[in-house]
Amino acid sequence: MPADSLPKIKSLRVRALRVPMTEAHRTASGVITESPLVLTDITTDAGVTGHSLVFTYTPMALQPTAQLISNFEALLTEEDLAPAAIEQKLAQRFRLLGPQGLVGIALAAIDMALWDALARLHELPLLQLLGGEERPLPAYGAVGYDGVDGSARVAERWAERGFRGIKAKIGYATVQQDIAVIRAMRAATDDDMAIMVDYNQSLTPTDAIERLRVLDAEGLYWVEEPTLAHDYAGHARIARESKTPIQCGENWWGTQDLQHAIAASASDYLMPDVMKIGGVSGWQRTAALAHAHGLRVSSHLWPEISAQLLCCTPTAHWLEYADWWNPVIAEPIRVEQGMAMVDGALGSGVSWNEKAVTRYSV
Repeated sequence: MPADSLPKIKSLRVRALRVPMTEAHRTASGVITESPLVLTDITTDAGVTGHSLVFTYTPMALQPTAQLISNFEALLTEEDLAPAAIEQKLAQRFRLLGPQGLVGIALAAIDMALWDALARLHELPLLQLLGGEERPLPAYGAVGYDGVDGSARVAERWAERGFRGIKAKIGYATVQQDIAVIRAMRAATDDDMAIMVDYNQSLTPTDAIERLRVLDAEGLYWVEEPTLAHDYAGHARIARESKTPIQCGENWWGTQDLQHAIAASASDYLMPDVMKIGGVSGWQRTAALAHAHGLRVSSHLWPEISAQLLCCTPTAHWLEYADWWNPVIAEPIRVEQGMAMVDGALGSGVSWNEKAVTRYSV
């Protein structure tokens, strides 16, 4: 398609939602009871609309994020539907503020919606637009900070649904309590279940090294974020001392953070969050860097678009499955016997259940 025939961006629609969790999700850092979400729709003069979804973690950031994204309309109207070019223009515009926090969330919301619109314009799934091919992806289910009995019950439910991987929140008062939770989940499933654990940044590097010396005997698939996400040196110390692989990435902002982490050897695996890493454009850079360094890539949340992107990632590993936002997604991703299925999706796989959107709008 010649550049002068690209559709023009005509309008931006932004909506703020508060979607209650079916079950409260507990972590070592706190309890999540609802999802504060911002939905973005970008419409072109070709009649195609692209969609994106971002998660602000706390309701206090919900309206400021929605307003910030809305403010981008003046920068986008009458621009060509060219996601990569727009991403670079916006990055230059906001360089002095930086790509973190609410600015990073807003930039990713725009980027994801633009790529979705471009894929829909060509009547393709995003993965095909990016040169990938459809394939089932291994998915794991989340277990909260639910104690021994609660963690075992949730693990058993995932196993009954055919999942071959589960990830539990730990970081209890003692490593013996962490081990009790891990062993309870193992007893509730079987020896073939891949068990990951997530400390949610709750330990110092020294404490993490001491705990992992004990946990190394538990056959864990990985230990996630044992210390502060941006303590690259600390994570590198932990990774050197641990026999169990270290997993990090969900709290890295953009590919600069990723580069710092890789340079420090901070993590054995990578887990970018499509919103924090810079949307589709940021993920593509991440996939290239991971491939160049031989690092396996798993996803954090956003199962619909993350599955599309993992299909274009040479070192794709696991898809993190969560159904938190299913109520407002028109066609949530299917999981069959623990495998996420991307067949039949259009664009990024994200569109709205408008009845639910109306119900949860604020």
